[in-house]
Amino acid sequence: MNYFKQDTPFVVPTTDGKLIEEHFGLATTGDKNISVAHMIAPPGWSEPFQNPAFDEYTLVSRGKKKFEVNDETIIVSAGQSILIKKGSRVRYSNPFDDECEYWSVCLPAFSLELVHREE
Repeated sequence: MNYFKQDTPFVVPTTDGKLIEEHFGLATTGDKNISVAHMIAPPGWSEPFQNPAFDEYTLVSRGKKKFEVNDETIIVSAGQSILIKKGSRVRYSNPFDDECEYWSVCLPAFSLELVHREE
């Protein structure tokens, strides 16, 4: 078959109220080379700093998202996108009053072994 239509993305269990639906990647297709995920971050959500061993492309479709990359803070709003290069120290958050909906593409695919989250 020359295509794969994703009808049932994998919903990643979370404890912070964030919705993560992986459409392609390790959890859904076993692909280690790329992952594509749809996410909704609630107001006030944040993650610890991390130093991922993958490039992450983020396209914001609704709301806005805060990126702390090395020593710089960047706000990405709906209709904008950003590439965070592997090896960057980065923290993602939504300190705003509205949900942030976005899509992320990771090359190679996202995995807990490659994300290197700080404790």
